[in-house]
Amino acid sequence: MRFAGRRAVVTGGLSGIGEAVAKRIAAEGGKVVVWDLGGGIKTDISNWDSVQAAAAETVKQLGGIDVLVNSAGIAGPTATVVDLKMEDWHRTIAINLNGTFYTNRAVVPHMVAQSYGRIVNIASIAGKEGNPNASAYSASKAGVIGFTKSLAKELAKTGVTVNSVTPAAVRTPIFDQIPQSHVDFMLSKIPMARLGKIEEVASLVCWLASEECSFSTGAVFDVSGGRATY
Repeated sequence: MRFAGRRAVVTGGLSGIGEAVAKRIAAEGGKVVVWDLGGGIKTDISNWDSVQAAAAETVKQLGGIDVLVNSAGIAGPTATVVDLKMEDWHRTIAINLNGTFYTNRAVVPHMVAQSYGRIVNIASIAGKEGNPNASAYSASKAGVIGFTKSLAKELAKTGVTVNSVTPAAVRTPIFDQIPQSHVDFMLSKIPMARLGKIEEVASLVCWLASEECSFSTGAVFDVSGGRATY
């Protein structure tokens, strides 16, 4: 019961990695509030006002926030840089990168005030290595990694840790947004020659979100089947 007495927010918690994390935290004794466009506290993480309102409602319901797992995101279009539409670039950045900034910014004051917090931002191996025909996604996830490292250093003496997780291809509903040819490309880069499992990512995320993770902050944890090269 690692999360007994802890209050957690999981963005994108109605499907994929977010759903698995939310269920596991709840199973281990935590109180979980989901921020998602589809339910829970309905939240558009690309909109600061929406995120602020969600944070206020969460504190009203739970009395505070101890854990944030930022899992909401989109794949964005599969297209070359030359063919990428401007609106697709901006939308991908708005959700994946701006959304990370907004959700982190909204919960940090509550965590700092209580001298405890765990933030886990879900990035991607694409943010470290770049995937062709996925420049917006790769750039947004690289931004998540850099932002996580920066915030972690700011909060290093506050009792709040901030880490990121960089999965390789994991079969989640986000796969519905990309063509099979791109899935095949990502799979070909994984030495284990298989896709990751949602549960494998959730296991790592939940350790990072727990009290057990007390001396790791500003770190990037791979779940890549050997794909990561640094």
